[in-house]
Amino acid sequence: MLSFEHQFATLPEPLWMACQPTPVNQPTLIVFNQRLAETLGMEVKPDDATLAQWFSGNQLPPGAEPRALGYAGHQFGNFVPQLGDGRALLLGEVIDQHGIRRDVQLKGSGRTPFSRGGDGRSPLGPVLREYLVSEFMAAMGVPTTRALAAVSTGERVVRQLPEPGAVFTRVASSHIRVGTFQFAAVRRDEAALKALADHVIARHYPEAASADDPYLALLEAVVARQAALVARWMSLGFIHGVMNTDNCSIAGETIDYGPCAFMEQFDPQKVFSSIDQGKRYAFDNQPAIAQWNLARFAETLLPLMREEGDTVVEQATDAIRHFEYLFDVEQCRLHADKLGLAPESDQADPLMKALKSQMHQGRMDMTATFDALTHYASTSSELHKEALLALTTQPNELAAWLDQWQAAQLASQGSERLDAMRRANPVVIPRNHRVQEVIDAAYEGDFAPFHTLLAAVTQPFDESAEARRLAAPATENEQVLRTFCGT
Repeated sequence: MLSFEHQFATLPEPLWMACQPTPVNQPTLIVFNQRLAETLGMEVKPDDATLAQWFSGNQLPPGAEPRALGYAGHQFGNFVPQLGDGRALLLGEVIDQHGIRRDVQLKGSGRTPFSRGGDGRSPLGPVLREYLVSEFMAAMGVPTTRALAAVSTGERVVRQLPEPGAVFTRVASSHIRVGTFQFAAVRRDEAALKALADHVIARHYPEAASADDPYLALLEAVVARQAALVARWMSLGFIHGVMNTDNCSIAGETIDYGPCAFMEQFDPQKVFSSIDQGKRYAFDNQPAIAQWNLARFAETLLPLMREEGDTVVEQATDAIRHFEYLFDVEQCRLHADKLGLAPESDQADPLMKALKSQMHQGRMDMTATFDALTHYASTSSELHKEALLALTTQPNELAAWLDQWQAAQLASQGSERLDAMRRANPVVIPRNHRVQEVIDAAYEGDFAPFHTLLAAVTQPFDESAEARRLAAPATENEQVLRTFCGT
């Protein structure tokens, strides 16, 4: 059993509203993350039928008290004062084996007071996508929400066309977002805002409580986590797709995997989201957007901070500007790892900048490029060099870059550098066409491809023949150029 607590419920309404899930016709368990469940304290696994009832919302797990959480948000730059969990319910919190409080949430469990006319359901496709991508991110050590279960509902959800329905169970350090603070701030409810900030400090940033100004320290801590998080995204070619303030986690985790995807052929202005017509959330725009979101967070904290007037605005502005430095430091470290260079190397950034230019101009697949470079670094064989050069339409230019890289690598020799390089460069990612294949098969009732891909992306450094098959870039006919949120 999960042992639920309800600390968030001590915060004032309307930061939350009690709500019951809507039962579904025929819940069937698709997948259950037993390893994650064990870390959450579920020592004995119930049978599949019980899990399907619990994680569809048909029957609440013992101790669960479902609540929809309120939040606002800037959506593509436009402020909406009330959004909230329109199709999700927080069942409660559990203390995991590491002593960390974790939220357990149903997603797609029916209408809530925040549904704004929506049906509160989720199609099967987005559920499978979020399960695969979030578990891959966890396997790569990227801070992320986790997937505990997926259940099919036996019902149809109408979007463009009728689709099979599903419910996703998500685990997070918390579901508090920049938009949660905006929700309290727009109501000019300083008591609720202070209670929320104090809750976040106690839960996520206890060191801030002893600072001269705890709320300035909170801002600085959130900025630091977001800077590190977005740097990790960029290192893997991850494109979130919808970096609205309501999708920006105060805990510094990747949250709300909607129209997300991984870069394949490298393009710094790549967009996958079908609704991002202006490329607001393109790959290279993500750091600046994260900083913009954090500026909106800072605005909500100004009434709580110790100083006033111009002084407090200057303090908050300095904290937001510091994002750029923190992001650059983390990105430089990641660049060194991806290129197999020493952390102190002054060549990591210029070499990475040049390689990105090569990848863009030479139409190179990002993940395949770094995987091939890792093999070449490990062997120095001509065979592996030829395999790398075969990835580009400009082999002469890439060969010249390799000469510069090898000179830098000689100064960074050591097995630990090669180990770090492999850990930074996965073999397998949830490639867009593979995810779509899984979804297409599942819509026909076949979940075997989903389980095969899940096994691969949660072992992202596997070198087996099956892993290599799933790692192959999409052919021209297989490419998936747009992804959809499914709300």
